[in-house]
Parts: sequence; structure tokens; C-alpha cells
Amino acid sequence: MELPIQIATRNITLAFSEEEAIRREAMKLENFADRITSCRVMVEMPHRRGNEGVQYLVRIDLTLPGREVVVKRQPQEQLRTALQDAFDVAKRQIQDYVRRRRGFVKTHLLEDRARVLTLFPWEGYGFLEDHHGREIYFHKNSVLNGAFDRLTEGAEVRFVEVEGDEGPQASTVTLVR
Repeated sequence: MELPIQIATRNITLAFSEEEAIRREAMKLENFADRITSCRVMVEMPHRRGNEGVQYLVRIDLTLPGREVVVKRQPQEQLRTALQDAFDVAKRQIQDYVRRRRGFVKTHLLEDRARVLTLFPWEGYGFLEDHHGREIYFHKNSVLNGAFDRLTEGAEVRFVEVEGDEGPQASTVTLVR
């Protein structure tokens, strides 16, 4: 990390071994994103009410290029559990951030409309004609909701086009009612 790890406490004094455990967990975050510019960890023991036991609250603030990651979890009875829970969530948020930055985000394919041009019910396939006049192959397994048997030539459908081995084909076909 470019900046040192800052550890702060409220209503609690951490042992040296606990601070070292926090530093180790924070350093592990670099395995998931190498451009973390700051890491602040706050450990506090909220005031107890009535007969509640001791609880620990951990907050982690991380700064990455273009993003601030803030993790604040529910209080835990064990400090180790509170730390592990908070660092696990921080790790997942960093991984999500890195995936988005690299473009590894699931994209939703666009649906288009077409009409059934020809149908070969015994063979289990057919061809659609889109609004450009192109023929697009489809198989009965790509027709959603078991609607292949209800298709007729000329029926309007929605479909998602993918590139098949022998040209365009519909990966999903939905009958328009």
C-alpha cells in the first residue's frame, strides 16, 4: 500500500498481537487490488446497555483509484470474528471493483423482434426473419416456456441473436402473445 495502515480505537485498547493481526489482514487485501492508497481500520467497543455482553464493532475505510470502500458490520461478541467478517466483506467489495474496472461484468444481451419464417416441427427447428430480412436459425430447445409446439409460420417472437457455427442463430426465442 502506498500509505501506511492506520488503526484507531474507541473505548478499547488493542494488544500488540491484535494490531499485528489487523495489519496482516489489511496487507492481504493487496493480493486483490495493488493500487490501494489508504487503509483505515476503526475498532470500537460500543457502550453496553443493561445486561448485554461485550461487543466489538469494526469499520474499514479503503481508498482505491476512483472508489472508496467502506465496510461497517454488525457488532460481534468476539474481536477476531468481527475483524474476519469485516475483512471478508472488504475483500469481496475490492474483487467486485476490480472486475468492473477490467470489464468482467455480465452484460445483458439485447432482444430483437422477428417473425417465424419457416418451421420444421418434426425436425425440431425453424428459421426466423428479422426486420432486416435476414434469416436466423433456431432450435426447439431455444424456445422458452415449451412454446415450440405453439409456434406457427408468421408468428411474432422476441429473440436473442448469437453467432453460430454456420451463421446467426437465436439463443432464446419467446413467443409474443
